[in-house]
Amino acid sequence: MGMDVQTTHGRARRGQLTTPHGIIETPFFMPIATKGAVKTMSSADMKNLGAQILLSNTYHLLLRPGLEHMKALGGLHRFMNWDGPILTDSGGYQVFSLSKMNKTTEDGVIFQSHLDGSRITLTPELSMEMQSAIGSDIAMQFDDVAAGDSSRERYEEAMERSLRWARRCKDVFYKAATSMLSEGTTATVRRPGDNIDAAAQLFGIVQGGIHEDLRERSVNGLVDIGFDGYAIGGLSVGESREDAYRITSRVCELLPEDKPRYFMGGGMPEEIVEYVKMGVDMFDCVLPTRNARHGTLFVWTQRPETIEWGQVGLRTFYDKLRVTNETYQLDQGRIDPFCSCETCKTTSRAYLRHLFSVNEILALRLSTIHNLHFYLTLMQRLRQWIEKAA
Repeated sequence: MGMDVQTTHGRARRGQLTTPHGIIETPFFMPIATKGAVKTMSSADMKNLGAQILLSNTYHLLLRPGLEHMKALGGLHRFMNWDGPILTDSGGYQVFSLSKMNKTTEDGVIFQSHLDGSRITLTPELSMEMQSAIGSDIAMQFDDVAAGDSSRERYEEAMERSLRWARRCKDVFYKAATSMLSEGTTATVRRPGDNIDAAAQLFGIVQGGIHEDLRERSVNGLVDIGFDGYAIGGLSVGESREDAYRITSRVCELLPEDKPRYFMGGGMPEEIVEYVKMGVDMFDCVLPTRNARHGTLFVWTQRPETIEWGQVGLRTFYDKLRVTNETYQLDQGRIDPFCSCETCKTTSRAYLRHLFSVNEILALRLSTIHNLHFYLTLMQRLRQWIEKAA
């Protein structure tokens, strides 16, 4: 199990990733459906936008609707009527960032729900069982998350514990997924020793903060265990862009060439371009949807098909349009003259600003459509660039 790398340009890779719910063209971006929905969007909307895969969250779905309900519902694909692939993060980051109280032990993390204060212990085993109940096409190992300003000692401790948890996750992943299959979820499971192309996959997460030697130890430990793909975790948490670039570039040099590489939680459009050039295949980020809901839209500065991606600067190919500004009160121009999304075809800047000013929910939906279209178009153009430049 791995990624079919079809062509390269420098370190940038163009390929395909096969999942139980379809083949994904790489590199790709995953819109975030945290609780089983991309905010203000339906599953039909996401298909119309051309999203290849969605990302949902184990922590939130464990709290509501819960493990037993998710089993009874037959998995998330059926529940939300989405027939494409789903990746689930393990819940580790949300336990760290959202819970009112958390305590990490070797067994797992004891935390209080941010909803009702109930006490829950999330272990690698429970994370795997929940991701199998969801029917994840790509599951993430449960990891120990260190804060962005941690000491080297804390990063090392979290990295080493994450490696131990990674082995536990792998040990239980196939057993849990097999059990869910017998109860009617839509996942397809590869058991150890099988050779099934369209199989649920498990990714390990490379940790170690901004310390290259810790990252190298993490990569070596994960590769020794053996995973279907590898994620770069613990970045986009406040470190400098230079550090994020340095660590990502080094980790991509160390990771196996035949396995997908996933940068977790990043980032700005220009960062994604740089990470693709380093050899990253997969991305997710809240920026397009969160910015949309606050009236900030990503707009092209030229037709995206004319952009020279190999020479693009930090912010030369797009601007941020803050449509709530008074400047746009009478502006009947298109949101983005170089965009073909539904919003740009039908909505003026003045109208969208008006919708925000009167707190009309439609404003959030129209802005989200545009920003997701921008990010998905960015990935499409990067794929085409790699193909043509190879």
